[in-house]
Amino acid sequence: MFNSSATGAGNTPSGSRVFRYEVVGLRQSQENDQMSYPIRQSGSTFITVPYTRMNEFMQRITRMGGKIVSIQPLDVNGDLTGKVTLEQSATNVKQHTDTQGTQAGAKTKPMTQAKAAVATDIPVNIYRPASPYVGKCMSNEELVGEGGIGTVRHLKFDISSGDLRYLEGQSIGIIPPGTDKNGKPEKLRLYSIASTRHGDRVDDKTVSLCVRQLEYKHPETGDIVYGVCSTYLCGLKPGDDIKITGPTGKEMLLPIDPEAKVIMMATGTGIAPMRAYLWRMFKDNEKAANPDYPFNGFAWLIFGIPMTANILYKEELEEIQQKYPDHFRLTNAISREQKNKDGGRMYIQDRVAEHAAELWQMMQDEKTHTYICGLKGMEDGIDAALSAEASKVGVEWKEFQRAMKKAGRWHVETY
Repeated sequence: MFNSSATGAGNTPSGSRVFRYEVVGLRQSQENDQMSYPIRQSGSTFITVPYTRMNEFMQRITRMGGKIVSIQPLDVNGDLTGKVTLEQSATNVKQHTDTQGTQAGAKTKPMTQAKAAVATDIPVNIYRPASPYVGKCMSNEELVGEGGIGTVRHLKFDISSGDLRYLEGQSIGIIPPGTDKNGKPEKLRLYSIASTRHGDRVDDKTVSLCVRQLEYKHPETGDIVYGVCSTYLCGLKPGDDIKITGPTGKEMLLPIDPEAKVIMMATGTGIAPMRAYLWRMFKDNEKAANPDYPFNGFAWLIFGIPMTANILYKEELEEIQQKYPDHFRLTNAISREQKNKDGGRMYIQDRVAEHAAELWQMMQDEKTHTYICGLKGMEDGIDAALSAEASKVGVEWKEFQRAMKKAGRWHVETY
């Protein structure tokens, strides 16, 4: 129920700020049927909301079936200031209906309301470390082209003899053989799944990974050290057994809405879940297997790699881009071959800064989801680029980011 008065931070500079929501689609419900006035089924309703309760009222409006189409700050006289903000707080609220539309020329910005719908049947930990599934390696293919840096393998495992199921965006655990430095069995390592729920053969019998062999210098001895599990995986041969646990994870699941807009930012093997998303969206045999998911939205991949030879799944990505130019966009950030605007190396955060205006505009749409996967170091640069863009319209980026995350539209898996 909307409250006509409240106490709180109203005496603070932030708390005294007031905003007007333009809402459509409100319906009568248990929450509002005690009001002394009816809720209109159509047309716009204007709700004046104080700063410290903005988020609360967005949730209430959603429960009442409404949709916020604009948020506008008001000055002390109740007039529009024309400057948009999405900060979420307030102290007082007053609801009134208005037969007039938004004032001409006033800036508006849509806001996240409802939690995004994702799959409800989410398989988790079908196989645990104490009793893993033993699959078999079917193939192990190099993804790095000639002259590229390091080795990255695409591995496909046969899971046809078990009950392992998974969704795009989930991970599986791999238990390497042998013991650790303390003589105990090696612990599992998690890897993002690079195939759709139907597998690369679209027969529900395989799962695939994208694995880079970890290699680094020991900080004290200077010796080259190779990662235990990644080296094991990169050395597998067809027919070798593999211990698998999981699946795990709910953070990176795709929305079920086939009209969604999906922004993907990945570095290196962070491409794994993005490949699964793109296959589900665009591959012909996948589309035939998923008649209930006729993707007609828009997907944009910004991919950070050191060299052209390190563009993982390059042919697949370019094929999708060529076939679906209106629904898929590919933007590479090739650090050792391209320069940013300052003449330095072109990293993914530089590409985000270049396209910040477009990305920011897309994020205003409640159908837009953003996925970030790969090296943790890219997060600060991405935040800085989007913060600069948000500040141009008076929005605090961190507040907006938190709102997207709460609505299930901001997904991050970095390491």
